[in-house]
Amino acid sequence: MELEEARKLAGELAEKIRYHNRKYYEEDAPEIDDAEYDALYRRLEEIEAAFPELVTPDSPTQTVGGRPQSQFSPVVHTVPMESLHDSFSEQELVDFDRRVRAAAGDPVYIVEPKFDGLSVSAEYRDGVFVRGSTRGDGAVGEDITANLRTIRSLPKRLKEPLPFLEVRGEVYMSHRVFRELSAAQELNGEKPFKNPRNAAAGSLRQKDAKITAARRLDIFVFNVQQVDGAQLRFHDQSLRFLKKLGFQVPPFFTPCKTIREAVEEVRRIGDIRGTFDYSIDGAVIKVNSFAQRRMLGSTAKFPKWAEAFKYPPEERQTRLLRIEVNVGRTGALTPIGVFEPVSLAGTTVSRATLHNEDFIRDKGIRVGDTVILRKAGEIIPEVVSVVSHARDAEPFRMPKTCPSCGAPVVREEGGAAVRCTNPECPAQLLRHLIHFCSRDAMDIDGFGPAVLQQLISAKLVASPADLFSLTVPQLAGLERLGQKSAENRVRALEKAKGNDLYRLVYALGIPHIGLKAARLLAARFGSMDAIFRAEEGEIASIDGFGEIMAQSVRRFFDLPNTAHLVGRLRDAGVNMQASKAAGDARLAGKTFVLTGTLPTLTRAQATEIIEKHGGKVSGSVSKKTDFVLAGEDAGSKLEKANRLGIRVISEEELNELF
Repeated sequence: MELEEARKLAGELAEKIRYHNRKYYEEDAPEIDDAEYDALYRRLEEIEAAFPELVTPDSPTQTVGGRPQSQFSPVVHTVPMESLHDSFSEQELVDFDRRVRAAAGDPVYIVEPKFDGLSVSAEYRDGVFVRGSTRGDGAVGEDITANLRTIRSLPKRLKEPLPFLEVRGEVYMSHRVFRELSAAQELNGEKPFKNPRNAAAGSLRQKDAKITAARRLDIFVFNVQQVDGAQLRFHDQSLRFLKKLGFQVPPFFTPCKTIREAVEEVRRIGDIRGTFDYSIDGAVIKVNSFAQRRMLGSTAKFPKWAEAFKYPPEERQTRLLRIEVNVGRTGALTPIGVFEPVSLAGTTVSRATLHNEDFIRDKGIRVGDTVILRKAGEIIPEVVSVVSHARDAEPFRMPKTCPSCGAPVVREEGGAAVRCTNPECPAQLLRHLIHFCSRDAMDIDGFGPAVLQQLISAKLVASPADLFSLTVPQLAGLERLGQKSAENRVRALEKAKGNDLYRLVYALGIPHIGLKAARLLAARFGSMDAIFRAEEGEIASIDGFGEIMAQSVRRFFDLPNTAHLVGRLRDAGVNMQASKAAGDARLAGKTFVLTGTLPTLTRAQATEIIEKHGGKVSGSVSKKTDFVLAGEDAGSKLEKANRLGIRVISEEELNELF
């Protein structure tokens, strides 16, 4: 390869790697798996090794991780949080050993698991946790002290009051918690995290520490960065010391006198990694002696006394026996491949999601095919490719009707998902009920997911309409619900019958129709009957609506299942009329933007007050904005309002307007 060709290719690779670094480290939304990323990185390393003049200070091979995020305060690392150099073959580990012995003499190595999470620092003064930060770019990280405090496995007070201690660890989410979080996200109609690593990183970077606490993160601590009040000479000594102080350290760390012993331990960890409830993407070999570490030093990016071995994704061939179609809690139809059982990453795999019809078509997957399976992120089985087609195999087609209830299905405009159209589909019942009872919808107090699941299991509820026929004795018979609680819930149901029409419209769960659109729809037509009669063009003419939203509304209200459900709700006494605007419309023509957390009102409640008095609520600040209603932690919208000279008011000042 000539220099100019190498320069061009190195530039393209560097740009790709920087892009994927941003997606991985800063946005917690990777688009390629580790093996693809590692291949790009190794190719750039090879080019720079062949053409050293192409190495630049900002090359991805010379920098660590991602940039600190502006939403957190910066933390300058006194001891740099270096990355590790990755090896992908045992010969590379032998080469690492040769370099160590040439520079520092005969070492003892410690081999430990390489956890797949988010690297953090935790600092203690006089034995008390005082600050936590992310790695960031290795030199400057993000202050995430409040979020780290929510992790139970990180001690907040050490068992010995050392004057100062800084440790490094890896925050992770267990596979069990990840599965529970994914199920909850699906119920709420949210996009699930791709894998436990991204779930941990996304949870740790929340501005609201309460969200982080709810995600039940854990941490392994594996390095002493700085310490006052203790003399440590060896790595295994430091790990035992950390455990004595109350930290959760790696479950095993094995001393090895030769590189062959170390390689055997790397193999052993690889063989058992599938048995753990957390993700291990490699093993780390570290020089045990701190004196030898000082002799070896570091490159611009990596310590020379440690080497990470990355396990390749384990892949197996098997045969696709059939394709089943499951209906998820959001109504999405998902094809599931059923395979001849095969051992993969420590577990037996016989089923894997095939995602959607486009995925199956693009991969060319057909029943009877021989395919290659692997585990994405070491947890979720996936089809990598087709090895060979079965004779006379037919292309797969998604069903035209829902496998659960038989209702017609539709493919979302511009998307790959195919969904059931039935608002009373049994497969979607729990999610529908959760949404129907939620605060912004019918706001029925006391009917959370646990109670609703009990009602479904007891066959007391098979539709949102069934809620309004529940009796005190039926509710009192549920686990952990007594007479008083049952009476309160029946009163909440009775109160909900009088809700304004927009709440019911939103509660029905019409695709593409959020709370704001439901308000506009109710205000424009005034009654449920009028909405049923409305033409698509009339709906599209509403300010704030578009063609897709209008089509979705019309399609939803044309379904026989919708008419059946609304009819039952009407018979139960649920209000079908929009209330007249309260107040004297003194805010007519005024546009408000909401930002931050208000003292007593939710955003939905504040919006309702403004709109009832004739005002309009917008999502962005512009010269046409009249007021910005700001609460705690107001961000860029407040800054823009101040720049434009727009009046900023508090919740108290909003109340004074009336």
